[in-house]
Amino acid sequence: KDEGGRHTPFFNGYRPQFYIRTTDVTGTLNLPAGVEMVMPGDKTTITGELMQAVAIEKGSRFAIREGGRTVGAGTITEIIE
Repeated sequence: KDEGGRHTPFFNGYRPQFYIRTTDVTGTLNLPAGVEMVMPGDKTTITGELMQAVAIEKGSRFAIREGGRTVGAGTITEIIE
């Protein structure tokens, strides 16, 4: 809460905005098998599917945004086409 993130968990199929470099694009988060939800402060590996094609590369950092504020951050570890 002090860092400005989410105050409630998110579940499989959560659809936030991904801020990658200078682009905002909507995407869907898919949680790993056996993970029901992600609580604020948790660290996990997720698979994200962007709704639009965006130029990205492995190692790029991104922010997860909701309602104009950053609620999470991550690093692209693999690109699945």
